Amino acid sequence: MKIRKFNRRQFLNRAAHAATGLVGIPYIVSSDALGKANTVAASNRITVGCIGVGNQGGGLFRGFLGKSDTQIVAICDVHRTKRDRTVEIVQEHYGRNRGKGTYKGCVGYNDFRELLQRADIDVVVIASPDHWHVPIAVSAARANKDIYMEKPIGLSMAENQALRQAVDRYGTVFQFGTQQRSEVNFRQACELVRNGRIGKLHTINVWSPSSANGGSLTPAPVPKELDYNMWLGPAPFVPYS
Repeated sequence: MKIRKFNRRQFLNRAAHAATGLVGIPYIVSSDALGKANTVAASNRITVGCIGVGNQGGGLFRGFLGKSDTQIVAICDVHRTKRDRTVEIVQEHYGRNRGKGTYKGCVGYNDFRELLQRADIDVVVIASPDHWHVPIAVSAARANKDIYMEKPIGLSMAENQALRQAVDRYGTVFQFGTQQRSEVNFRQACELVRNGRIGKLHTINVWSPSSANGGSLTPAPVPKELDYNMWLGPAPFVPYS
């Protein structure tokens, strides 16, 4: 069975036809909703759900928050404190910058599957722990969501291939977090090498920046604000530390 994607513009168009008999009722439409005053009309904004709002995910959601053509409508994180605080930030931002007073248009979720069930979400931003990347992205593709996902793709080639197959099958738009490949200096370097401008290439040195040290591996009580079982998900069980 082919799942038909039903976007907000189609919904508004149908709603307008359904409301033809209500023309005599007075109403007020904000300039923000119509796309005036240097804003984008609500019907044309890309609705975004953010899955994982830790260090990297926090930076990503703030990037989308600053764009006039996107609207964050959902936040998912298994850490309740981070999730609730991020929802508050979104509410405060839109309430302050779009003249909506007390804005309540963003919802928090502990389980990403509940977020993906929403038909009004166009795009998901995935910045979960690495072992969750492919399972969440495959589910998002099946739900007809376009995807931006952080590095890495999967933990194995089999996972990577499974995600590619899902993206191809469901026709979703997929963007991977390797934006350095598109930056001017990297593109220019590739063009120089591929066109022989540096002479014959005979040696390639590959390096990677170091990571920060992790925390203690000594088992500890699970924080009450963390859904540790959901954090583990498909990973083998290990005690929290």
